Amino acid sequence: MIRTVLAAATLLAAGPVLAEGSRVEVNGMQMYYEVSGSGDPLVVLHGGYMNIPSMGAVIPKLAETRKVYAIEFQGHGRTTDIDRPITYPALADDVAAFMDAVELPKADVFGYSMGAIAGLQLAIRHPDKVNKLVAASVAYDAEGWQPAFREFIPQMTVEMFVDMPVFAEAYRKLAANPDGFPELVRKLIALEKEPMAWEAEVKALKTPVLIITGDADVATLEHSVALFRLLGGGVMGDMGKPLPASRLAVLPATSHTAVIGQTDLLLAVIEPFLKGETPKGMFE
Repeated sequence: MIRTVLAAATLLAAGPVLAEGSRVEVNGMQMYYEVSGSGDPLVVLHGGYMNIPSMGAVIPKLAETRKVYAIEFQGHGRTTDIDRPITYPALADDVAAFMDAVELPKADVFGYSMGAIAGLQLAIRHPDKVNKLVAASVAYDAEGWQPAFREFIPQMTVEMFVDMPVFAEAYRKLAANPDGFPELVRKLIALEKEPMAWEAEVKALKTPVLIITGDADVATLEHSVALFRLLGGGVMGDMGKPLPASRLAVLPATSHTAVIGQTDLLLAVIEPFLKGETPKGMFE
């Protein structure tokens, strides 16, 4: 049962769609979420150190055709932190519990970065809740990260992120506990060091997945292609057989942090995927 402690209509700066903000108890935390638009339900999951506003224009644009449920993860944005590590299985279970709390049996899911990996775990752990998954900047194995990023992980420190205004100041503006940022950073650094090797689980997925990656993303292009092949992709079309249910889109000249800002390109691949539309070939 939903226990709403806040209901405030707020206009998202990135677009004209009105979003209704509320909180609901989920696994011991007060999870903040916003609902906007109308149509088929779509759950949106932000990246690490982010919140709903930092996802930019893509949420209100998606809300022009869908009923969007955008959530803020444990310790992020306006959602409270709890005495628990942040792990991808835990984040996925939080999303499943949220959907139960708002009486949303099943939905499409769009996740970016940490949210994309949580979405992948949601499809693995709670496949009955996911219709289609859009996973932007995703990986299923820690070996899929760019070598430069894997080398950087051991060098991460709490102080490094606390000294970054782009993260620290944005956190203080929204957080239930303005002094909680160092603890959130500690948990997210620990998340980067968690084992991640889910090839067998991914290969067993029946959920259609749209993989979106930048051509200069944190995951290697080879890893994104390997993920696509695990999901049945990478075959030749025009041979009389239907295309695979999963898809792969590579955004040109796009780094990891630039992916979420490519609103027009994102919508150009997300909308046809969710609608089940495919380009027509010469032999169709």
